[in-house]
Amino acid sequence: MNKTRIAILYGGKSVEHGVSINSARNIFQYIDKQRFEPFLIGISTKGIWYLTEAVHKEMETGEELSLTLNPSALTFQTKSGKKMSADIIFPVLHGTDGEDGSIQGLIKAIDLPMIGTGVLGSAMSMSKLVTKRLLKEAGLPVADFIAVNYSEKEDLQFEKVQEKLGLPFMVKSANLGSSVGVSKVKSKEDFAKAVDEGFRYDECVLLEKYVQGREVECAILGNYPAQASLPGEIIISKQYEFYDFNAKYVDGNAVSIEVPAKLDAAVQEKIRTLSLLAYQALSCEDFARVDLFLTKTGDVFVNEINTIPGFTNSSMFPMMWKERGISFTDLISKLADLAMERFQKTKRVERGFTSNLNF
Repeated sequence: MNKTRIAILYGGKSVEHGVSINSARNIFQYIDKQRFEPFLIGISTKGIWYLTEAVHKEMETGEELSLTLNPSALTFQTKSGKKMSADIIFPVLHGTDGEDGSIQGLIKAIDLPMIGTGVLGSAMSMSKLVTKRLLKEAGLPVADFIAVNYSEKEDLQFEKVQEKLGLPFMVKSANLGSSVGVSKVKSKEDFAKAVDEGFRYDECVLLEKYVQGREVECAILGNYPAQASLPGEIIISKQYEFYDFNAKYVDGNAVSIEVPAKLDAAVQEKIRTLSLLAYQALSCEDFARVDLFLTKTGDVFVNEINTIPGFTNSSMFPMMWKERGISFTDLISKLADLAMERFQKTKRVERGFTSNLNF
């Protein structure tokens, strides 16, 4: 049986560059090499693509790649003339230019199957502002928020924000992940620094009501229909104000993880239902991780959706499916199967139109 050639993209022009490397390393290690023939494409922080022998941060030591833009004879080619083609692409990219629809648009244009959410869902889910507006429109519970563009920064007043959102509140770059550009404001003294940090990484900042509650996550897999895992819980050390970048990736003692979370059946089902509805509202495909808050009074708020969740050793997405009996290797295979099936279904749609127009 011929193996499926799968191009794994990693790195990227993003503050989450390093997280992507760790995720791709695991995927390359655990992918079923009896079924798949993977090759690695590292994207540097400058946006240059390289063919690499292994997943590592020194991707510039690989061979620089170019791409022929001919869908019927699509190939990647190195400067030395080496050529390779792919049957499917797996963008293991987090954040800007990797999870926001940019890469997805390129892959769609070259007409290759791709694992994960397409252009529309990726772009909507990457923007915290668009996400919250669409979830709210769909009738799903989200925390109160204010959106501010950089041009409006000088008019932003702490007192008005406090009046609407109370204290504490969160300040977030609108289009980043991994808690980069996120701050918790507990007083007026915190405000200016938090706003500057948010605008450091984005043109838009979200100011959001702080939800005191448990951090729960739910993994979604599939398309028609999609399935929800049992929720997992991130239990954060009291040394941290919130689940920030260091707590997620640096400090091994910052959190403990419970999969599944200790919740009664009714609350579990509520979280799973809201997660599936959020996944559908944002046009997600193949897989995603939904992050939510659960308050002491039993209220659940949808926080955000990650269309390319982490695959690191501490990542919740593979953990939640492992608890359901799907191994890391089988999960990767399932994602590839879903993407190929979805791609074949798109062939039903006509791309041309015959008319009397003269041109």
